[in-house]
Amino acid sequence: TKARIDEAMAELGFTPNALARGLASRRSRTLALIYPAMESGVGGTVAEFVRSASGAARLAGYHLVLWPFAAHEAEEIRDLVQQGMADGVLLMEVCLKDARVDALHAAGVPFTMIGRTEDVEGLTYVDIDFTRTTDEAVAHLVALGHERIGFLNHSAESHDNGYAPTLRAEAGYRAAMRSRGLTPHDVLSHESPAAGRLAVGRLLQADPGMTAVITMNEMATFGAMVELGARGLSIPDDVSVLSIVTSPGVGAMSNPPLTTMHAPGAALGRLGVQALLGLVEGTATSPTPELLPCWLEPGASTAPARPRPTVG
Repeated sequence: TKARIDEAMAELGFTPNALARGLASRRSRTLALIYPAMESGVGGTVAEFVRSASGAARLAGYHLVLWPFAAHEAEEIRDLVQQGMADGVLLMEVCLKDARVDALHAAGVPFTMIGRTEDVEGLTYVDIDFTRTTDEAVAHLVALGHERIGFLNHSAESHDNGYAPTLRAEAGYRAAMRSRGLTPHDVLSHESPAAGRLAVGRLLQADPGMTAVITMNEMATFGAMVELGARGLSIPDDVSVLSIVTSPGVGAMSNPPLTTMHAPGAALGRLGVQALLGLVEGTATSPTPELLPCWLEPGASTAPARPRPTVG
């Protein structure tokens, strides 16, 4: 029986060889994670995702390997998958129009997007629900009496490149504000504290009476908080700060601790691998899209609004 074979293998110190198993099944037993080198490096949410994805792959008898290819390196991706280097691909940091998706289609390899393109017909993906997340962020602040709410987003480069989270969060924030009869003010910022200081300055220039700011840019958030303090504005008494799509533990890194909407990195990793394995092993009968919300983690950076003078 299998139990007796496993027992004998354990006594002999035998370890199954993944390559040999792959040759027997004509599979590599390898899943590739395509994650391009980003200006912000690898954040906590990505690390949480990778841990979860690698664990789910290992439980299913697969190895997860990293391929650091950007959208303009689609040819290299196609070459690797056509050589049988991976049974399936997890594609991260997706743009609305992404050449890597076309390359994977052309190569005929199973793939799942962590994120989604503009046209998702026939595609399997797991993504954050940016529309719901931004709406819930605005709703949280409106419930505290805020009406003058700014938004500090990712960089102009990510926007110009069609990076889906930047564009979807922008659209979601604007829609959430306008649906409540409020005027949106949003800015793009590089992923650095210095850039965050400049960005919140631009928001205050656009609306000197701003009483709250939503941020989706962790490094810039810390700079924005410093700049608010340098201008004599107390958090949260004068300006509330709410960070969305936030990595674990980030809220505790600031003074006061940030109120955040936590990114579901672990769930994205687990569900992404499960969806991919369904394609690789032929058990998925149709595309399985999943949209996951972020959840609110109260900190000390949001409070009821109080009017401020609008002179800069």
